Amino acid sequence: MVLPSTWELPETIKRRFGQRGAGKQRAMVHEGHLLLVLHELPHQYEPHREAVFYWREPNGEWHYSGRGNGMPSLMELMQTYEKAEQDLKKEYEQAEDSEDYFRILEKLSPLQHAAKNLHTTLQVAREGIHEDRDIIDLRDWAYNIERGLDLLYRDAKNALDFSIARKG
Repeated sequence: MVLPSTWELPETIKRRFGQRGAGKQRAMVHEGHLLLVLHELPHQYEPHREAVFYWREPNGEWHYSGRGNGMPSLMELMQTYEKAEQDLKKEYEQAEDSEDYFRILEKLSPLQHAAKNLHTTLQVAREGIHEDRDIIDLRDWAYNIERGLDLLYRDAKNALDFSIARKG
């Protein structure tokens, strides 16, 4: 885990990292500083999650650990989750048999888990930084993605079960 050396985060936040990587998605708040540890979109069959960091200074200025600016980069990350959800919905609409539904469920599982943790992280950020409307919007967006993936999982699972029962 490497935070940008130019970031002037409180030591209280810096000390919350272990030596083996960034760890799970989470929000850390201290003295008006907010650090989001988020994960890039997960890839099927890949257990490692690529962490990205977003720092909100007490004055509301956002920073990103990668290339680009803070808030626009965070919105791009959200868009990648949303696009993955939409792509899987399209795949579900075109599914015809149990193999199709099973493939969708395999792709859905890591994405659904990551989206749930993304939403939880942004909820904690919302609780820590009460007045930031951008965080409220991001949290609500993450909730909608999580909910959409949950509904899609249930639909695909029901369709898979029905498809198998029909053959039996």
